[in-house]
Amino acid sequence: MGAHIHSIQYKFPAPSIAQGPRYLPFAMAEQEPETLTIYKACRTIKKRNNTLYNSLRSIYEDSLFVNEIASIWPEVPLVANLRCGLWYSQRFDATCYFKSTDGHTGNWSFSTSRLNLHLAELAAQRGGCIIVDSTRRGKRFPDSMSKTIPIWTCVLNRAIKYYFKDRSKHNMIEEQVSNNCLGGATDMKDVSQDWDCSLHLPLWVSKTEKAAIENYLDEWMKLLEASGADLTPLVNSLEKPLRPLWISQRTVIWLNEVPDYDSWNFTPIILVSASCSMDRIQQKCSSEYSWHYIAGAGDDEESWARGLTPSLFWRYSFDLIHSGPDMCNQKVADIVEKDRVYRTQRGATTVQVKLKPQKLLTSDIESTNAGGSNSYSQDNCENLKKHDNCENLKIHASLKSSRRDCPFYWLGSTNLAVGAADQAVNAVKDVDCLLICGSISESLSLPSTDAYLCLPIVVCKNSKMDRFSLLSNLPSAVKFAQLNLNRGKRILVCCDNGEDISVCVCLAILTSLFDERGVYNDGEAFKQMCITKWEMRRRLVYICKFAINARPSRGNLKQVYSFLSQDKTCLPP
Repeated sequence: MGAHIHSIQYKFPAPSIAQGPRYLPFAMAEQEPETLTIYKACRTIKKRNNTLYNSLRSIYEDSLFVNEIASIWPEVPLVANLRCGLWYSQRFDATCYFKSTDGHTGNWSFSTSRLNLHLAELAAQRGGCIIVDSTRRGKRFPDSMSKTIPIWTCVLNRAIKYYFKDRSKHNMIEEQVSNNCLGGATDMKDVSQDWDCSLHLPLWVSKTEKAAIENYLDEWMKLLEASGADLTPLVNSLEKPLRPLWISQRTVIWLNEVPDYDSWNFTPIILVSASCSMDRIQQKCSSEYSWHYIAGAGDDEESWARGLTPSLFWRYSFDLIHSGPDMCNQKVADIVEKDRVYRTQRGATTVQVKLKPQKLLTSDIESTNAGGSNSYSQDNCENLKKHDNCENLKIHASLKSSRRDCPFYWLGSTNLAVGAADQAVNAVKDVDCLLICGSISESLSLPSTDAYLCLPIVVCKNSKMDRFSLLSNLPSAVKFAQLNLNRGKRILVCCDNGEDISVCVCLAILTSLFDERGVYNDGEAFKQMCITKWEMRRRLVYICKFAINARPSRGNLKQVYSFLSQDKTCLPP
């Protein structure tokens, strides 16, 4: 039994010599016997089982469990952990972004670029939250739930306790100076003493690994403090410390004994793993079709979804589930194509935005268009919705309001907004200028104006020519922003999804033209600054405070850093 399994090979039997000579074609005689390793056999079986219908049917079945858990605590908001968790329900209240890589054994980390403070504030205001995610076969919970989120809650609890102590000391000094009234300070001190700051991990995480993680907690808390994140709204709204709870399909819940979440002495972060963790192959059948269950089917959607998105799936879920394995692929292709045509006809993929013609087509354009070297234009889309209160946008906005009703975010009082182009087209009105990061339709002919700039930024991982597309276009973006911000204009920076390229462009603009408090100074502070990665990360934390869906890629952030690190003379004057 000591043989290595991976070295076993299966070969097709060669012709027997006893059967006499066999005359084969020359080409076949030269071919070697075809080999089939266990690895190739497993890959073939997996590919055969991981069909589009099996994935969608598995997601649908797991969503029934998610809806059942959500119905137990209907007042608690349901949150999807991007991107896999977004498939498992059609009524998410918000989204968050925790990566499993931050919880891998020996690679634990606390990411200041993924603080998810909007989630903590949402849990504080609503008394808790339910986070949905899934994982592949063989595990009950993804590492994002087993370790990343518990680390996140622990670091935030420690930072809040430190905030309590610091504010208590400050109050003591002030009250001793004015009549020695120490009643409020004593209450604050009692709160800080009772605040739970311990690390809560699931039982299957070993004590050795827990002890190793605890060694980094103080370092991560200092990292959070140095990032410049504003914890004041969270401190003012959070009454009880955050604490994770874990629920999977193996969890036994007695419905007549479910406690009220308000009765707990902590703010629950309920972590729901949607997928079934059984190791054996599950072949299921309904009254019409048989299908193979896939655990964590929502993961890695690029490899199986064929352009289908979670919103499209739930819009046509009944038709897709009842179409059967044979018609599912064609059904999905028709749905994706109809959606593409629908969006194109309404300017979603060919960006067309109407920008206040009464202001932009008068003296402002005539006075600024002479020296402009970039390609500016005006759009053709009408029927835009009014959006006066974006600056007061609450951080705990729901998924529906953040992606439909208000698809872009104002970055404080900077007059900069970031969002997705296809959604912003239908909602933007009080915007003076538009900076689009991407391509537009060749058939779209727009007049030249300083209110519009389209940067041909191409994101293509397989092309070396487009590797530095963002870097080469950042000077034009900063120059455009500087020209319009000097006139007090409000600028919307948008890209395909509003999460990556547009965020990086805003990061370059904020670092180049604003100080660390978000006050515009026409680049004076940047000229005297020695830019570092840590300084750039502080500005990214500022953006993520408002743009809660921001997820800039590491490669694009490197291009922004390269742009900011170059000679200051290369930047706009």
